[in-house]
Amino acid sequence: MNPMRFAAALVCGSVFLTACLPAPLAFDPAQLPAASDLGARNAGTEWWYVSGVLPDSGLAFHWAQFKVNYRGLPYHASHIAVTDLRNNRLYFVENGDQKATFGFPPLSVSQGEWKLTQNAGPDAPFQLNAGPLNLTLTPARNAVVHPPGYSGTVETGRLYYQSITRLDVGGTVQVGQETRPATGQAWLDHQWGDQQPGAAARWDWFGLHLSNGSDLMLYRVKNADNVVVQVAASLVGPDGVAHTVENVTMTPGRVWRSPSGRDYTLGWQVSGAGLNLTLAPLRDDQELLSTTTSVAYWEGPVAGTGTVNGQAVTASGMGEFVGGVLTREEGGLFGVPTAP
Repeated sequence: MNPMRFAAALVCGSVFLTACLPAPLAFDPAQLPAASDLGARNAGTEWWYVSGVLPDSGLAFHWAQFKVNYRGLPYHASHIAVTDLRNNRLYFVENGDQKATFGFPPLSVSQGEWKLTQNAGPDAPFQLNAGPLNLTLTPARNAVVHPPGYSGTVETGRLYYQSITRLDVGGTVQVGQETRPATGQAWLDHQWGDQQPGAAARWDWFGLHLSNGSDLMLYRVKNADNVVVQVAASLVGPDGVAHTVENVTMTPGRVWRSPSGRDYTLGWQVSGAGLNLTLAPLRDDQELLSTTTSVAYWEGPVAGTGTVNGQAVTASGMGEFVGGVLTREEGGLFGVPTAP
């Protein structure tokens, strides 16, 4: 959903200042588009997100493209993080180029030299050419709308939520000075709506591939007071149909304090109708301090074990946990300076 399926604050002019925003665009949950319609919307906040854990390549990655446009005030930002699992290193790069274009159909998203494009046809491959990523992403599953169709609440703002939960990965990833073949499976999200992530809303999110062939999306949304206001889960079966996981709970466990001093819950116990999972990160030090969005977040590869409908499964995918906004000393564009 990341990145920050994920965490850009809305802009006033060219600066992230939540307090100066007018009322957000109206959100009508009855107006859900077709699951396969991944095109850009006239929304306050929007992003496209691709992530993957590629064990055979010894890496994990995510790319996120943000589009913020409210009454003619546009802003664009994009992020790429690559985790080198073989050498225990994290690489993070941002793109602040304001030359951006968006088209559909077929999907075309570009910011400067970074581009996600799809060939003609609903099941055609995507090309992701951005910084260290030169990938072909071929859908292995149909696009879905996660029930109830959006994340968030009236209080926090809401975001429509579409995904292609499995895409076969080919191509290469630049890891430091090394170009590594990329093989495995990825996850694509598209979200848009009237939410102000990082300010009015924070979240804990997982996108997981399960060993029984199904895919699990988990979302725990918190308001500005850090109170949980929504917990949702969607299980996409091998048939490509998304179903609500009833009575889902996400119980926090182990907490890790980052070098910036922020606390992130990294150990989780998940339960629901027919579902029981224990989840943990592959490495702790995955905090990203994004100066283009003024948001701190943890994004990285996770794994787990448990059961689905009584069948033992393993889980592999990405977790994303929003830590809040950056201070000015950290490169944030707003916030109260910290004491010396």
